[in-house]
Amino acid sequence: MLQARFCTLLSVVALLVGAFSGCADERPAHSVYEQERFATTSPYSRDYTAAAAATCEAARRALLSQGYIIGEVKPDFVDGRKSFQPENDIHVEIEFHVVCAADGKGGNQTTAFANALQDRFALKKTNSSASVGVGAFGAVSLPFISSDDSMVKIASETIHAAEFYDRFFELIQHFLPAISIPPSAGVDNKSGAVSALSPPH
Repeated sequence: MLQARFCTLLSVVALLVGAFSGCADERPAHSVYEQERFATTSPYSRDYTAAAAATCEAARRALLSQGYIIGEVKPDFVDGRKSFQPENDIHVEIEFHVVCAADGKGGNQTTAFANALQDRFALKKTNSSASVGVGAFGAVSLPFISSDDSMVKIASETIHAAEFYDRFFELIQHFLPAISIPPSAGVDNKSGAVSALSPPH
C-alpha cells in the first residue's frame, strides 16, 4: 500500500516537472523580425516621372487635401499628422513621412517612399483621496475622491496595408501635373511652400 502511494507521488511529481519544463520552453511562434522580408517590391514606394522637389510638393498637397497638419518640409522630405476619435475614450493619430529620392542624372525621375505610423491613446483615470488635518489626530484621509483624466499611449504600429499607400500615391499623381519645379528648386521651411512654381507648358 505504501509502495503504491509512493509510486503515485512520483508520477505526480514527474507530471509537474514536465509541465514546468514545457512552460519554460514556450516561445513566441514568430519573432517580429521574421516578418521583414526586404523584398525588391514594396507597398511603401512609387516611381514618378518628375523632379524630387515636385514630387514632394505633390505629396504635401495630397496630405493637405486630406486634412493632415503639415510639419517639417524640405525639398526631398515632408511629414504630416492627422488625429482621429473613433471612440469617446480612444484617440488615434497617424503620422505620415514622405521622402523623395531623385533617380538618375536627368533629375526627372523620382522614387517616393512613404511611411505612416499609427499611435493609439486611451483615457486613463487616476483617483486620489483628500486628506485634512484634524488637530491632535494629525492628517485624516477622507473618502472624497477626485479623478484626473489623461491620454496614455497604448500602441504604436507602422501601417502595412498596401491599399492605404496605393490611394496616397495615386493622389500624388493627381497633383503632379499642376507642378513644374526645376530639380534645384528649394522649399521655404517656414511656410512649407516650394519655390519656383510655374504652370505646366
